[in-house]
Amino acid sequence: MTSVDRAKVESANKSFKRWGRRHPFIRYGLPMISLTVFGAVGLAHLIQGSKDIAKFKDDQEWEIIETRKALSRTGPLNAYNPKKISLDQELKALHEKVDINNYDYKRIPRPNEDKSH
Repeated sequence: MTSVDRAKVESANKSFKRWGRRHPFIRYGLPMISLTVFGAVGLAHLIQGSKDIAKFKDDQEWEIIETRKALSRTGPLNAYNPKKISLDQELKALHEKVDINNYDYKRIPRPNEDKSH
């Protein structure tokens, strides 16, 4: 490096230091404001992308639901017909399975009894 180049670098360095003292807004405020603005714009762009993806997925799910409804109108999903059962019939069936008049008392051990013996 020659002495002329070295002098240019030193003068540029000094003027840059003075520049921050003379105009602090340009050196500190402008980068901060630009970082804030560009960060907000970038985040808005990313959020909009995620919203678009969510809307696309929602639209796909809606199309699937509509397709199922159309299929159920024409027949294939209508094949399942549950039986019409009343509560009285269910109660009679339960009484046939379980006899509530004949039962045995069974003692249930406490959790601490197993450890003590």
